[in-house]
Amino acid sequence: MGNLFHEVSIGSVKIPGNLFLAPVAGYSDRAFRSVCYRGGANFAYTEMVSAEALTRGSDKTRLIMLRAPGEKQYAIQLFGGTPEVIGKAVEMVLSQKSHDLLPEVIDINGGCPVPKITKTGAGSVLTKEPERLFRIVSAAVKASKTMWDNCGVGGNDPVPITIKIRSGWDAQTITWKEAAEAALAAGAAAITLHGRTRAQGYEGKADWEILKDLVMLVKGKTAGKVPVFGSGDVFSPEDAKKMLEQTACDGVMFARGAMGNPFVFSETRQLLETGVYEEPDPVIRIAAGMEELSCLIQDVGEESACKQMRKRFCAYSKGIPGGAELRAFIVNACSKDDYSTLFQKVGLLALDKDTKETV
Repeated sequence: MGNLFHEVSIGSVKIPGNLFLAPVAGYSDRAFRSVCYRGGANFAYTEMVSAEALTRGSDKTRLIMLRAPGEKQYAIQLFGGTPEVIGKAVEMVLSQKSHDLLPEVIDINGGCPVPKITKTGAGSVLTKEPERLFRIVSAAVKASKTMWDNCGVGGNDPVPITIKIRSGWDAQTITWKEAAEAALAAGAAAITLHGRTRAQGYEGKADWEILKDLVMLVKGKTAGKVPVFGSGDVFSPEDAKKMLEQTACDGVMFARGAMGNPFVFSETRQLLETGVYEEPDPVIRIAAGMEELSCLIQDVGEESACKQMRKRFCAYSKGIPGGAELRAFIVNACSKDDYSTLFQKVGLLALDKDTKETV
C-alpha cells in the first residue's frame, strides 16, 4: 500500500502531510488551529464563513478568516446557496492584501446538516442538488481564475477550490456520486467526504465503504490528480490508520477527535511511520490549552474567551486523574488566573500518579 503518511497536492499547493484539521463550527478558530498546527496538523480549515455575510461587510467574518499564529498554509471554508454570492465572496477573499487573510485553498461547504444553513440552499443541500453544486463550484473556480488573471493571486496557478460533501440527504437519497461528478466537472481540486447523510447529522456511524467507492471513482476519472479526503469517526490515531488502509483515501480529517488533544496529529504520524506512538503527558495537553486561551483572549477578550474555553478545557481534562472533580471547577472559571490557579493542582496530579490530592 505504500506509505500511509505522505505529501498531498491540492492543485499546485503542496502540503507536507495528509493529516488535517476539519472545519468545525464554533471550534476551529485561529486559536485552536494554532495549537493543532504545533501539535502536528499538516493543514487546517477555518470555521465556515457565510458568503452572504462576507459580501455584506460583516466584521465577524474577518476574525474567522484570519490565519492562525504559525500557520504556514490553511483553507478558508465558505458556505452559500447561490453562484453569484459565492463568486463574489471568493473574489473578496482573494482581494485581501494581508498575508494573514489570504488562504492557500478555498473550500466550499457542501455538507453542513444544520437547518439554518440548509434552508438557505447551502451546506448539505449541495450534495442533494448536484446541479446547484456544479453552478456554485463553477462560480468559485471562475472567480479564483479571474483574480489570478487580473491580480496574480495564487502564484503560478489560481487558488484551488475544493469541496466537502456528505453521502446524501437521507437513506433514500444517496447522492454522493452525482455530487462528486458535478464537483469534478466544475473544476474542484479536491473532494472531502463525510460518510453520513444530512438526516444522520453526527449520529450513527460514518460509512467508510462509500468513501472507498468515492476514492475509486475520482481516481478513475482524474488519474489520481484530484485527492479525496475522508471525514467522520476519526477519533484516534488507530481510526486514522484504519481509514487510510480501508479506503485508500489521500488524507484524513480530524474533527471531534482533535478536541482536547491537538497532539493527535503527531501521534497519528508516529503510528503511521513507526507502528507505535506516545500520548503526551496531561501537563503538556493543559499547557496547549493555556496557549489556546491566550490566543483566544487576544481575539475576543478575556471574559468571552474564558467562557468559550470551559467546554474546551473539559475536553483537555479527559483522562487526567481527578478529572471529574476538575471539570466541576472548570465550568465556573471566569478568568485566565482562575484557570492558572486550577491547573497548578492538575500539574501535581499529572506528575505524581500516586498522589491522593484532588482539586
